[in-house]
Amino acid sequence: MFKTPELPEIQKKLSRITNEMLELIHKYNLNAQSPFELISHAKLAIDNQKDYIRFLELSLEGRIYGDAGAACKKITEQRNNKN
Repeated sequence: MFKTPELPEIQKKLSRITNEMLELIHKYNLNAQSPFELISHAKLAIDNQKDYIRFLELSLEGRIYGDAGAACKKITEQRNNKN
């Protein structure tokens, strides 16, 4: 069984993911009009396969850690409301 990360650890990982993602966004000038267009725009703009794969990995990691952070925050709020 694995240890569930705490909110500060999740926030630290999200910050790292965000910074790396921003580097790719700037490197390839990914100026999508909406977040929903970003993946399709990246597919056209990123010509280096390793960078594109990393972009997709970061997208997935960001989603996972974002959801985990939201769940931790919700649990913390519920605990605080009970006290």
